[in-house]
Amino acid sequence: MNVNQQPQMASPYRQPQPGYQGYPQPGYGGGHMPAGYPAQNAPYNGPGSAYQQGPPQGYSPYASFPSKTLTTNLVSDLSSSPLDLGMRGPPTSGAPPVSAAQNYSQFAQGDAQNGPPPMGAPQQRPPVSQPYTPGVMNMSGPQPPYSQPFGAPPASMQQMTNQMASMQVGSTAPSPAGTGYAPPSVSQAPVSAAYTPAAPHTFPPTSAAPTQPLLTEGAAQTAPPSYYGSPPTAQQPFQNAPPSFSAAGPTQPQAPPPVSQHSYPQGPPVSQPPFSTAPPPGPRTQSYDGPPPGQPSFQRPPLSTSQPPMFPGGPPPPTSTPSQMPGGMPPQPPVSQPSLYHSGPPPATSGFPPQGGAPPRPHLPGMQGPPMGSQGPPMAQANHVPPSQPGMSPGPHNAGMSGPPQPQPGMQGYPPQQNGAFGQVRGPQPGYAAPYAGQPNYGAGPTAPAPAQSAPKRLDPDSIPSPIQVIEDDKVNKGSEPFTTGVRGQAPPLVTTNFQVKDQGNASPRYIRCTAYNIPCNSDMAKQSQVPLAAVIKPLATLPPDETPPYLVDHGETGPIRCNRCKAYMCPFMHFIEGGRRFQCSFCNCVTEVPPHYFQHLDHTGKRVDCYERPELSMGSYEFMATMDYCKNNKFPQPPAYIFLIDVSYNAVKSGMVGMVCQELKTLLDYLPRENPEVESNIRVGFVTYNKVLHFYNVKASLAQPQMMVVSDVADMFLPLLDGFLVNVSESRMVIESLLDQIPEMFADTRETETVYGPVIQAGLEALKAADCAGKLFIFHSSLPIAEAPGKLKNREDKKLVGTDKEKSLFQPQVGFYNTLAKECVAQGCCVDLFLFPNQYVDVATLGVVPTSTGGSIYKYTYFQAASDQERFLNDLRRDVQKQMGFDAVLRVRTSTGIRATDFFGSFYMSNTTDVELAGLDCDKTVTVEFRHDDKLSEETGALMQCAVLYTSCSGQRRLRIHNMAVNCCSQLADLYRNCETDTIINFLAKYAYRSLLSGPTKNVRDSLVNQCAQILACYRKNCASPSSAGQLILPECMKLLPVYLNCVLKSDVLQPGADVSLDDRAYLRQLVSAMDVAESHAFFYPRLLPLQKLDVESTSLPVAVRDSEERLSRGGVYLLENGLNLFIWVGMNAQQELLQNIFGTTSFSQIDPSMTSLPVLDNPFSKRLKEIIESIRAQRSRYMKLIVVKQEDKLELIFKHFLVEDKSNNGGASYVDFLCHMHKEIRQLLS
Repeated sequence: MNVNQQPQMASPYRQPQPGYQGYPQPGYGGGHMPAGYPAQNAPYNGPGSAYQQGPPQGYSPYASFPSKTLTTNLVSDLSSSPLDLGMRGPPTSGAPPVSAAQNYSQFAQGDAQNGPPPMGAPQQRPPVSQPYTPGVMNMSGPQPPYSQPFGAPPASMQQMTNQMASMQVGSTAPSPAGTGYAPPSVSQAPVSAAYTPAAPHTFPPTSAAPTQPLLTEGAAQTAPPSYYGSPPTAQQPFQNAPPSFSAAGPTQPQAPPPVSQHSYPQGPPVSQPPFSTAPPPGPRTQSYDGPPPGQPSFQRPPLSTSQPPMFPGGPPPPTSTPSQMPGGMPPQPPVSQPSLYHSGPPPATSGFPPQGGAPPRPHLPGMQGPPMGSQGPPMAQANHVPPSQPGMSPGPHNAGMSGPPQPQPGMQGYPPQQNGAFGQVRGPQPGYAAPYAGQPNYGAGPTAPAPAQSAPKRLDPDSIPSPIQVIEDDKVNKGSEPFTTGVRGQAPPLVTTNFQVKDQGNASPRYIRCTAYNIPCNSDMAKQSQVPLAAVIKPLATLPPDETPPYLVDHGETGPIRCNRCKAYMCPFMHFIEGGRRFQCSFCNCVTEVPPHYFQHLDHTGKRVDCYERPELSMGSYEFMATMDYCKNNKFPQPPAYIFLIDVSYNAVKSGMVGMVCQELKTLLDYLPRENPEVESNIRVGFVTYNKVLHFYNVKASLAQPQMMVVSDVADMFLPLLDGFLVNVSESRMVIESLLDQIPEMFADTRETETVYGPVIQAGLEALKAADCAGKLFIFHSSLPIAEAPGKLKNREDKKLVGTDKEKSLFQPQVGFYNTLAKECVAQGCCVDLFLFPNQYVDVATLGVVPTSTGGSIYKYTYFQAASDQERFLNDLRRDVQKQMGFDAVLRVRTSTGIRATDFFGSFYMSNTTDVELAGLDCDKTVTVEFRHDDKLSEETGALMQCAVLYTSCSGQRRLRIHNMAVNCCSQLADLYRNCETDTIINFLAKYAYRSLLSGPTKNVRDSLVNQCAQILACYRKNCASPSSAGQLILPECMKLLPVYLNCVLKSDVLQPGADVSLDDRAYLRQLVSAMDVAESHAFFYPRLLPLQKLDVESTSLPVAVRDSEERLSRGGVYLLENGLNLFIWVGMNAQQELLQNIFGTTSFSQIDPSMTSLPVLDNPFSKRLKEIIESIRAQRSRYMKLIVVKQEDKLELIFKHFLVEDKSNNGGASYVDFLCHMHKEIRQLLS
């Protein structure tokens, strides 16, 4: 299906013609318009006859969309964003909406419903895009000034409607009112307020208000298919219809205008209840009631992710094309529309008009404005002709909706694209109607007869919270000023924002990020909210060049000053008393004497006068030199060693891996880590090769040639030589180079296919024990270790177990040998990094036990080919060898009274409940700690945590790195919800879920995640949001992205694998995520998608990303997608020749070589800037991403689409819209 195309428009913004035309769909009633358009663009011909005139009884067009004013009243919590899922109470003032009275039988012909079965059979909502007469709006009230995303207001109702339909709700510039909302101004109602349009005063409502109660959610939902079962049919996007963002409980009173009416900020539609001046600006609660599904709230200019806001004043964008963006990307069609993009047969005629974005209604003959009763929206307005309102130019009514929209003057953007951005037809997303007549209606409802396809009921993706909008708003609000850590409990900028940190007493967010910066005072509150209390700690994180690394403090032989009782280290939270002679510990309140050499007088505020001269009294992070007491066996450690163990079996040699490793090591050994760049590294190195037996090499400097010693008794591994195995690189360079040249030749003709693995680790461990030092093993391994030896494995890959209760066994090691070996490695400080080059199943779940227990890493290169994978492998190897490391580390987290660390996640070993032991700790590894209450906390003192890591540096020094963090405590749930960080919560929930796979069925893990998220949001709704109808989905401002990100976790290959995902890949990803930091998990679950056609070569900034959905891709564009492991460049079929020439050096789409793994070197500014961007993105990630070029409609496109996480996935994962509806249903069940 064509994804993002704007329906025929010349430019993204063309003015809709008088009639709404151009919808790429067959006429809405199944027939095409007579007008002679090709079917797919036939104008919407609406369900003319099928439409009954008049709204369903009891149905108020406004029903499902809360009106803005109302919300204002309703949702006043600053931190919430009501998404209007649904119906709300009666408008606050004024008569009920006019059009309400129309009677439109609830399920008119054919009883089609728009969604899952009713609970109470509420009535359906009118289609969103119905033409809506802006008619009489009282524009006198202040309305937001936004630069509207639309140009001049539409002239006619239809246009308006259309316009609305295309509006992007979720995206406009933030406004004072709250994120994402533009400030109210004069010409539109404030967006963020949920706005109940009251009818304009000036026009009395035309039709009587309905007296019946509003629809209950039921109507919209018929029996919900189970969410996790088969994918929802089209009829119901998710089991439940979109929460209309509106579904309301049974009989709700009249609700605000329907979407299509788009409660246009520009004044209430006529038929609405009178509305005295503009609605008050809404509270910051984002009321998503905002545009209900179809109705975009105009809150922010559509960011539509990547686009800039529309032109302020030009002609309105075609309404239905949601394209608010200049530039080529059309935004997504409103959800419920059978989308332009998804063009498909429109829903059947009967029933009411499609909602949300449905194509405009047919225009009934003789109707000028939108047809009255038949359209669900407020047709009842008295006049269909919109009076000219300020700011709205009167325009032709929809006269017949014919003809494609005219181009608008002055618009820029890509040329119109045909029917969808994609050439090929694609099944619509659930809830979108199918593309062309006769096409399978994938998720959509039946075409003709079913009147109410779910399409109509679908939410507009632009009306739901947009990750891109939140990311961009944070960059604007927090990216310009340095983040100073001196204020307790202040949430840092998001991980996607570039910011500078000034340490003033709390650790930088680069070292510690918390899920909440205001934690509940007692355990009951914590249980009630279900918000996890955790910290993601990255103790050795690399800082940007403009930030100072932690200072090293040396207290000499006495060592660091500590509390006598709890052993917390001196930090800014300690209170000095008695003139400075003693200090009181803030963690346990014990009083300790200050040693004479550390004594200092206090100033008039009670602070030591040398406070700012001592890092430990003024900084959040610093290091202490450790004394002998902190060393093993009371003696200072030896410098660490690096041992390279290379598989030389047939597969490893044949793939080119052996030759590549040997060649690379010749230069790489000059870059071993060191404290001082001027001095050479004192890390020693050793080499082993192996297949079924092990070969040790003596590379002593005094030898002319290296000597090989073979150990064939792998059952009892020992080190055959002591002297000459671990050597200094500079002293033995000649011998080492000779060895590295000879290894590939020696094994070039090997026929040995079997390998061992356990003895290989034992060999490295024995070498480190003999040298009495810590170190790291780099193992390059290619196949399942089936040779007779300790740790021998068998192939247990059994896809039949996937989805059963026995699936957990596939993630557990098949033998206990490696757990015991891991424990021995940790005791010696032997860290293991594993580079895998498998061509088939190698049992990563078992091979990964030692690396993940020792603080090591696993790198996997499936079907490794020297030509295409060399760059990725060598870059990973270089970074892995060169990165800063700590060895033989122990980490402990201390907390103030009231909370304690109870659970830990990451790559480490624990022999007791408090000490996290890491044989190796590098700059990319994190340890995630969960806290629980063991007493009450007080709001005055807050809660403190101190993370202390004792480690050996790469130069052999024993050090302590200390990170301190203070957070606030609250007795009100609203304060908790106002200070959470969603990215960190998702990082924690993913790690928790991935670990749970070891002990329970995947389905239970997924269900518990959904349940916890629903409980978090239901608790907010119940305790913090202003009362409002149950049909509204209200999300806390700082957690409004929780549903979209959680859905990404649920759809991940680990929790919901497609048929093509191997067990090894799932085990690999499970282990990888367990040690990820927040920035990496954010990109991993919600990849970054950059529109390269918007790249400005003059600017240093990147183009604004777009949302991860196929509908956001324009066939005229080229996009770069990265998730920390993969890097794709997707090329649209109609990409401009100049763009292709600049990137690929060819003007022809067909000549682009999809097998290229690096872009050609071209002498043009665009190519150079793009290469810089790719390099900078790679530099931000801990793994090197191989570039994959994907041409539209090429076979690789399926892989690329897997990363478009807002769409429905092939493995049954729900789309964002559907999941939000499901989440709303879960929340309502909890509340009821």
